[in-house]
Amino acid sequence: MHFDSMNRTLIPYFSTSYQFSFATNLVFIVLTFLFPFFFIFLSRPGVCLVVSGPGFLHTLGGMANANMNCWPLIVIGGSSDRNQETMGAFQEFPQVEAARLYNKLSVRPSSLEAIPAVIEKAVRTSIYGRPGSCYIDIPGDFVNLQVNKSSVKYVECCPPPPISTAEHSAVSEAVSIIAHAKQPLLIIGKGAAYSRAENNIRKLVDLSGLPFLPTPMAKGVVPDNHPNCVAAARSTALLHADVIILLGARLNWILHFGLPPRFRQDVKVIQIDICAEEMGNNVRPAAMLLGDINAVTKQLLEEFSKRPLKYPSNSEWWKKLREKMLNNEERSKDLALQKSLPMNYYTVFHHIRELVPKDCILVSEGANTMDIGRTMLPNYHPRQRLDAGTFGTMGVGLGFAIAAALVAKDRTPEKRVICIEGDSAFGFSGMEVETICRYNLPILIIVVNNNGIYTGLDAGSWKEMLQYGDPVTSVPPVSLLPNAHYEEIMSAFGGKGYFVNTPEELQNAVKASLADKQTPSLINVMIDPQSERKKQEFPWLTRSNL
Repeated sequence: MHFDSMNRTLIPYFSTSYQFSFATNLVFIVLTFLFPFFFIFLSRPGVCLVVSGPGFLHTLGGMANANMNCWPLIVIGGSSDRNQETMGAFQEFPQVEAARLYNKLSVRPSSLEAIPAVIEKAVRTSIYGRPGSCYIDIPGDFVNLQVNKSSVKYVECCPPPPISTAEHSAVSEAVSIIAHAKQPLLIIGKGAAYSRAENNIRKLVDLSGLPFLPTPMAKGVVPDNHPNCVAAARSTALLHADVIILLGARLNWILHFGLPPRFRQDVKVIQIDICAEEMGNNVRPAAMLLGDINAVTKQLLEEFSKRPLKYPSNSEWWKKLREKMLNNEERSKDLALQKSLPMNYYTVFHHIRELVPKDCILVSEGANTMDIGRTMLPNYHPRQRLDAGTFGTMGVGLGFAIAAALVAKDRTPEKRVICIEGDSAFGFSGMEVETICRYNLPILIIVVNNNGIYTGLDAGSWKEMLQYGDPVTSVPPVSLLPNAHYEEIMSAFGGKGYFVNTPEELQNAVKASLADKQTPSLINVMIDPQSERKKQEFPWLTRSNL
């Protein structure tokens, strides 16, 4: 099905019945990365409209990414005419079958009359229970078919998902376990951000006195500058906690599966989740609270109010955590204030942190760029930090930034979107700069450029490597072209580009970009190609010992 045909048939129905708006990108997979974030900002699924065959195939990664992250997404794909199936039709492919592995629902309407009901089911399936992706297949011959309007049953949009609460006995048991904990820890997951539970969670933290640790995209549910935030002592908190309240987070690779050596063998987990199938994954919970995160948090608050219970801030546990936090913060500060050139990651993020607004939306993508940025750039509001997520997907950054800017343009035009990319990460979707300029979205992109993936080569070392022969065999595969001028891509499309080497140049470029609220900008920041994270107590990825 041609894109224009789909525009004429389905966009009007979606726009009027479901209040969706549409935008076009250069790359289909970036579209599928972009649209799930309308759910994060607006509490409704994004809709991605794509062409058949190869166009559809380019969306599979985005659908898988949405499903793995529990983001509602609806992909509508055109397909070849039904009466040409098995004949080798143009871009013929078994799309419904192929999409089934990556979606909660994969369906082709049986007729034109069935389209409204199928759309309603896809919307409902994408947001009810654990959110996820859905695929709707539209055959090409549907475009020119006609149907009597009176035979079409128009279906209203489904109501918001029903709110479920945990069993009262489970809530009471959970609070009893917390009351007897010596070293408790509250872990806030991105599910808490999705459920818009920030008000009740902040009350819970203040009432209970519990130290808390946000997962990457849960930063800001409780502000990072809250005195109970122990993100700077993450490894210590995870390793020594005897009771963990898992609030909308999963014990997957991000939390090292909840297993030794990153966790205590005898740790008690109180698991709070909307999905029953998630309960007990990797660690058997001491208490299971099944329900909506916001509703269950409210139940916990009510139970806490019945028996006044506040964890003492002068406990040995708090002393241990604060000592580790202070030590780590001092190490980061020493790196951030280094005056040597080229700059390191910590210096770059220190100066960015000093200048960007506290209410900006931060998009972060890369390897060291994303990991160090998470620790150096605080978040003060929920749903204001977007990154590679549970699936660790590269190429998402500019799509996320576009989604955030489109929402901000309509609702909070004064809010800035800051997209901080590693140079290799920028390469995955860098041409979306054209989309940004086409829609005149005042996004500030900062490329932290170390000439490579994790580490690169400076210009001198690059030339030396070339003396050994063909760069295909002589240059390390993780090295990128040194001193690449990515800012010129932005300039080519009418935005503003800056190439910076020093802290002063970085400060001036950030100030100029933030002052211009009408024009997209890209700051290309050169750093030491050998700059790395400070030494970590554990590797970032937990692996099996085989």
